[in-house]
Order: sequence, then C-alpha cells, then structure tokens
Amino acid sequence: MNNTKFATVIHILTILAKSPGEWLSSDWIAGSIQINPVIVRKELSALQDQGWVISRKGKEGGYMLLVPSKEISLADIYKTVKKLDVLGKKNLNPNPKCPIGKDINKELEDLFMEIDESVFNALQHRTLESFVKQFI
Repeated sequence: MNNTKFATVIHILTILAKSPGEWLSSDWIAGSIQINPVIVRKELSALQDQGWVISRKGKEGGYMLLVPSKEISLADIYKTVKKLDVLGKKNLNPNPKCPIGKDINKELEDLFMEIDESVFNALQHRTLESFVKQFI
C-alpha cells in the first residue's frame, strides 16, 4: 500500500501535458519528481507501450505526450499502473481448519474487487486534462 507508481506516472504525464510540443528529458522530469531518472525512463517506456508518449533520441531528444490529455482518463492511468489490489495482498496460507482462515481469502477477494471498482469509477470521469488544469 506504499506504492508510488500511480503518483509517479501521473506526475510524468502532467509534466508532459503542460509542455505540449516540447521534448523533455527523463533527467529533467526526474528532477521534478526527485527520483532516479532510471525509474522515470522505465515508466516512460511503459507509457510508450501504452501509446501515450513518444520519444526521440539524441541531443535534441526527449519525451513528448502523443495523445491529447483530454483523451486519457485517470482511470486509464490507474489501469495502466495497477499491479496489486488497492488494499494489498491476501495472506497466502491461512489455516484451512480455522473457521475464519478457511474463508477469509474469498471474502477478501470480494472486498478487494468492490474497493477496486469504486476507485476505478471515481477516476473514470476525470481526465488528465482536468487534472493538469490545477497547475498554473
């Protein structure tokens, strides 16, 4: 539950959306987030695979947003970076002889799915563009 992946990716996309037509280096982006540029390049690579970002090599190279920010919902970003359930992982080996342990993972699965859907629904109608407008 201490994962900063969503925050990192939305930070990257916000920077790119605020700089249309400009090639931004991963080092510059990393400086804004204050993280290692290797992490930024890893996330930028995933965003390229998603089709949201384009890159150019060389001295004048960098990264640029390829898709208009109004076409990327915060739910799309969430789906792209989501690796775990919002509430974390279930315990792998609860005691099957325990009245709680034998059924806990099924109940947690239902709870995790319900919470995950509510997060997705809350983000679905917000776009990257609307998020970016908060920054002058």
